[in-house]
Amino acid sequence: MGDIREPLRELTECGLPQALEVMGERWSFMILRASFNGLHHFEEFLSELGIARNILSNRLAKLVEHGILRRDPCPDDRRKIEYRLTEKGFDLLPAMVALRQWGQKYGAEVIENPVLVDERDRLPIGPTSILSHDGRILGPQDLHLVERANLGIRADGSKATEGEVLGMGSVVDLEALRKARDAA
Repeated sequence: MGDIREPLRELTECGLPQALEVMGERWSFMILRASFNGLHHFEEFLSELGIARNILSNRLAKLVEHGILRRDPCPDDRRKIEYRLTEKGFDLLPAMVALRQWGQKYGAEVIENPVLVDERDRLPIGPTSILSHDGRILGPQDLHLVERANLGIRADGSKATEGEVLGMGSVVDLEALRKARDAA
């Protein structure tokens, strides 16, 4: 990925070790998946996941401590607690989908049912991709590490400008991007 390498021994210089500190074990991911599926109560997690009570309690506390879930009193019974995803928790959805797709591709022939689809067309979602700032799909050969001071400076020395930022619901013309890439 270029001339520069990440400082692999220094755990604070990269977000991956920090993410793994919070999410780096199976039950945290399973609780998060259950939360994305609408589970909110301790007893629901307990029965649906088949997890030991002490492990569930520990993992929920850790997810709350790190701001991925929040604890809210139930509106109908304030003695009960609901666990709700925070914005930080919802931001883990692309990582969860990417891991799910990887597991389906390389796992033990998993036949997905139910199938994850987009709401509008009810067709299966496409593979999770790495996108450039302007929406181009990138592969490993397209990735490069640079010093922060050199952001936007191309290999030939010219200066790049940021493209239109994609947001939720943005539509990317993949065919036009493929044609432009093939023409280059």
